Amino acid sequence: MLKDIPITEARHEITSLPERLAKTPGAIAVTRRGKPVLAIMPWDLYESIIETLEILGDQELMSALRQGIKDIEEGNTYSMDEIGQEISR
Repeated sequence: MLKDIPITEARHEITSLPERLAKTPGAIAVTRRGKPVLAIMPWDLYESIIETLEILGDQELMSALRQGIKDIEEGNTYSMDEIGQEISR
């Protein structure tokens, strides 16, 4: 995360913030009386956070992910050769 900036400074610098975030990826915490009240971040970062939250909130998908991880840990996997043989049948 980039440095915190007071809300009054953010007001004056709002048009230059996209360039600052392009140079140093992350988010800027906008503060009021020294406490963070807003986060300013590139749109791509915002979208990736929203997509991650949607995935984490999908119980069926998370269950499948946990099962996949368990299968890998237990060695219940197939090699690329095995997959190729199965597809060519």
